[in-house]
Amino acid sequence: MSTKSNDQGRAYEYICLFTLNAEINKVRKAVIEENSSFHAALHAWNNIDAKLQNTLTESANAAVQTIFDFEPLILEDGDDQLDLKIQPDSEGESGDVRDILIIRRNIQWEIGLSIKHNHFAVKHSRLAKTLDFGEKWFGVKCSDQYWKDINPIFTYLEEEKKKSSKWSDLPDKENDVYIPLLQAFVDELKRSNYANPDIPKKMVEYLLGEFDFYKVISVDNKRMTQINTFNMHGTLNKPGKHKPKETAPIVPLPTRIVSLDFKPNSTNTVELYMDGGWQFSFRIHNAATKVETSLKFDVQIVGMPATIITINCRWK
Repeated sequence: MSTKSNDQGRAYEYICLFTLNAEINKVRKAVIEENSSFHAALHAWNNIDAKLQNTLTESANAAVQTIFDFEPLILEDGDDQLDLKIQPDSEGESGDVRDILIIRRNIQWEIGLSIKHNHFAVKHSRLAKTLDFGEKWFGVKCSDQYWKDINPIFTYLEEEKKKSSKWSDLPDKENDVYIPLLQAFVDELKRSNYANPDIPKKMVEYLLGEFDFYKVISVDNKRMTQINTFNMHGTLNKPGKHKPKETAPIVPLPTRIVSLDFKPNSTNTVELYMDGGWQFSFRIHNAATKVETSLKFDVQIVGMPATIITINCRWK
């Protein structure tokens, strides 16, 4: 993700937090935790132009009422304080994709929002010569065969990096890097899945986090905010004194891999199909102009279970 995109994403986190706080305080007491992540988001907000500020404000306003409709415990009468906070990015690296938390400590209740600005990507994981993606993603160490398969690829990249080569200088990066690296990735996933039947479930929990959340995506060119309900563990959509106006069904996690292979006519993307409607694409790419000794995945959800509800909130 570029610095500009990252800053706009942080700015969107800020205005979503600010809007939530303003609307909740019309009904009950809410307080923002002014941690380092909050100050980073505020700084990003202050560094975008007024036009984009207006756009993001419209987007945040469109989303807030829908979140309230799913979660009556936010506005429910009570003497307790409701806390709002932006989580540090390090939480995402350790399996928590929620950017904003809404917390009521006295009833031990919290929900989270994953905030996205104009993009639908799930993860930006990497493959590297000594990075054990199996252990990091789903707790199963990569096999000796995997390390044997990727070693010549990264040895080649190390040699090109020493020459300060650009990716565009490589004579055939598709056949020398992308295809064999992705094939090694596919083969290792299949080996791990054969020996560990809970790999599909753990894969989704790695890609989407171990905590339930609402994904809030600002789609500026359509003047729309999209909200998806990821209620895999049944912690969202709890009733309070009143039932939720909107329903977020529990989403079953997958139990088996149906298909894992290269996308047709592609040299840099593999597609993963699992039962229950879970579908992901993994596009590998170089994230810099000059050759590096690691490559980044752009992981996208290309299919979701029918129990994930999508609400398109039009801006006024």
